[in-house]
Amino acid sequence: MVKDTHHHNNSHLPVLLEASIKFLAPKQGESYLDLTAGYGGHASEVLHKVDDVKKMTLVDRDINAIKSLKQTNLKDANIIHMDFAGACKKLVEDKQKFDMIMIDLGVSSPHLDNGERGFSFMTNAKLDMRMDESQALTADTIVNSYSEQDLAEILKGFGEEPKAKIIAKAIVENRPLHTTIKLASIVEKIYGRRGKKHPATRTFQALRIAVNQELQQLESVLLLLPRLLNIGGRAVIISFHSLEDRMVKRSFVEGSRNGYESIYRVLNKKPISGANEDVFNRRARSAKLRAVIKINN
Repeated sequence: MVKDTHHHNNSHLPVLLEASIKFLAPKQGESYLDLTAGYGGHASEVLHKVDDVKKMTLVDRDINAIKSLKQTNLKDANIIHMDFAGACKKLVEDKQKFDMIMIDLGVSSPHLDNGERGFSFMTNAKLDMRMDESQALTADTIVNSYSEQDLAEILKGFGEEPKAKIIAKAIVENRPLHTTIKLASIVEKIYGRRGKKHPATRTFQALRIAVNQELQQLESVLLLLPRLLNIGGRAVIISFHSLEDRMVKRSFVEGSRNGYESIYRVLNKKPISGANEDVFNRRARSAKLRAVIKINN
């Protein structure tokens, strides 16, 4: 569920950087759109190859990432502070097209490392989980005001949590719940601690997806993607859980299916896996990369 970022040092490496660059295949003078620019890890690498920062458009919904980008060698790019679905809509309206599009769907490391943001159960923090801190909806709102049935649907639908109903019931019985540790301990009680993976992982994933509307965002971007790519343009998408990967796969396969009519050619039939290709990056373990080239309008 996590993307890593260039946080001004080499310990924060972007996930699947080598594979991303291979499929994006940047050439001098080409245009680049990064819809989840974060702290500029993938974009910096592309800049080495294209050599023209003015042809780069970088999008992020987190103001901290935007501030950071403006202090790097990417500061002269077109930098947009917006969620990626909104940015795509605007770029399509402006009839913008690109030779390369990068989407890395993970949560950036600084989000997790900064305990106050409430993404992680490793530190005690308020239940926040907003990628864009100006939006109203937080994890606290969902946990404390949604019905038991709605909670169960979120946990099952977005977290693929097998004990969704039991956890939803326990949440409602233990309200109010305002901290990450308290929520994690309720889930832990239901499961008992076992295995390497913390039992609350799926619950936290589900809440984060709900707060940030991640799947709705992805769906609208996948629909707009062909309109943002030049013919011969390449798109690379890195996802971090099976729900996202299935959506990306379906969109790419459907787009490449109709023989002469197809929009895409799929560049890798099997996704590139972070667990195999990026073994030294702990946070790349669940990453899956899929890539296409646009062949028709």
